[in-house]
Amino acid sequence: MARYDVTVRGAGIFGLSIAYEAAKRGAKVQVIETVAIGAGSSGGLVGALTPHVPDSWNEKKAFQLESLLMAQAFWDGVAQAGGVDAGYARLGRLQPIEGLAGVDMARARTAGAAQNWGNHAVWEVRAATGAVWEPVSPSGYLVHDSLSARVHPRRAGAALEAAIAALGGRVIVGDAADQGHVIWATGLAGLADLGRDLGKPMGGGVKGQAALLEWDAGTLAQIYADNLHIVPHSDGTVAIGSTSETTWEDAAATDDRLDEVIARARAIVPALAAARVIDRWAGIRPRAITRAPILGAWPNRAGHFVANGGFKIGFGMAPKIAQVMADLVLEARDSIPPDFRL
Repeated sequence: MARYDVTVRGAGIFGLSIAYEAAKRGAKVQVIETVAIGAGSSGGLVGALTPHVPDSWNEKKAFQLESLLMAQAFWDGVAQAGGVDAGYARLGRLQPIEGLAGVDMARARTAGAAQNWGNHAVWEVRAATGAVWEPVSPSGYLVHDSLSARVHPRRAGAALEAAIAALGGRVIVGDAADQGHVIWATGLAGLADLGRDLGKPMGGGVKGQAALLEWDAGTLAQIYADNLHIVPHSDGTVAIGSTSETTWEDAAATDDRLDEVIARARAIVPALAAARVIDRWAGIRPRAITRAPILGAWPNRAGHFVANGGFKIGFGMAPKIAQVMADLVLEARDSIPPDFRL
């Protein structure tokens, strides 16, 4: 019978990424998922890897920047290990600017990007050109950043699963006995379990709905406008999302709120007006009470660890979170930022 050094509970983006990183370092790893790969928010459609604004710099933004800069090598390594492409590409992002005051604010942030992003990426204001793949901009100007990237969430899960297997690990859908160190990356249910164990609320869930349209934007930049991500994927589709709902009757059901999101996206990018909707998705995203990821050793549970709460930024944070969790679990090196500490 195989013996495992690490058991990861949960096959979402955090669990799979940590398992891959641990396996890459030579650990024997098993991932146990009770429902399906990406059963929670990691099985969605959008896959936008985007930075916070580059001013008012803090440790969270610095951590996120490092993770976004790691992403190319991370996803290249996943593809090389397992032979499955996650659809990653760093293609940038366009955002319309509402008014002249917004133009001044956006231009001021150019200096923040130069200082905090260095020569890794740019944040710039440019005039709208009326191109087919541009958001409608009331001011006539757009923000372009070259740091934003995309990944196809479902293909990313499949790519990580294949890479873990190629490195000698296994991903089980069902149940099995824990072996070795145990990392809990179990999303909404995990936040509830942690809260019950610690006797205080650790977070909750926010429902999101998203859609996939049949429209081939090739390697054009993603768009963020009217609180919507509009993300071209490499398979000739465009993902649109999402809602942020704190109350719901059916976590997995889509409804007229998604219809409204689709209508707004078509208004933002008129080129999508006739694009066929080919998929609709709804799911619950785990949001920690701090709104930052929760990482670290589970108090009073020797050999157990937590990686949870990747609300809206899970795919972008995953490479760096995988690194710091593997450091902690395998090498007892704790480099978790204070804001993320359990």
